[in-house]
Amino acid sequence: MTAPALLLLAHGTEDPAGQATWDRLASAVDRVLPEAEVRLAYAGVAVPSLADVLVELPGPVVVVPAFLASGFHVRVDVPEQLAMTGRDDVVVAEPFGPDPALVGVLLDRLAEAGAGPGDTVVLAAAGSTDPVAQDDLRTAAALLTARVGHEVPVGYIAGGEPRVASVVESTGARGPRIVIATWLLAPGAFHRWLGSSGAALVAEPLGDHPDVVGVAVARYRAAVGA
Repeated sequence: MTAPALLLLAHGTEDPAGQATWDRLASAVDRVLPEAEVRLAYAGVAVPSLADVLVELPGPVVVVPAFLASGFHVRVDVPEQLAMTGRDDVVVAEPFGPDPALVGVLLDRLAEAGAGPGDTVVLAAAGSTDPVAQDDLRTAAALLTARVGHEVPVGYIAGGEPRVASVVESTGARGPRIVIATWLLAPGAFHRWLGSSGAALVAEPLGDHPDVVGVAVARYRAAVGA
């Protein structure tokens, strides 16, 4: 029997670097899962959409939401989009985050950016007013806190409070160099905005790191097994 297709669903972006990152991530997942057709779609802004790709994919299909929290897109938008297709052969896997493996990727990205043991880390996320998404972000910060040895404050890039720049300013008053761990999957406007946050350095997004690929594959396999 043919394995279910994997539809990797990303947050939409018009940024060429962001789209290239998503393409690389989907290609990397495809290499790990040669038995399954792997396709990429966007939840909004960019094309192809979820519905566009599902028209071309026979069932069964596993949608893997490439989101770092269970916010509006995961709990409301994606189910509504699926309902509109009328398909009953599509299941939705758990989202990417928060996941301890992704916290390991944060540490790798910080090291690549030049962060050191004496730096104070601030976790920067896109931001959400959704309570479930905020809980997921606090979980990610707690996981990172356990790894870096000091409490990691959270700042929002857009939507919600406190904003990253405010967190950097208040944390920096205590002395250590402030570095930003970027809780984003791909580059784009949000990542560029972090450059004006006042931090000494800003790590790259999680991107197509092998452990991000691993999380995508794990979410797919868990959904297939269920």
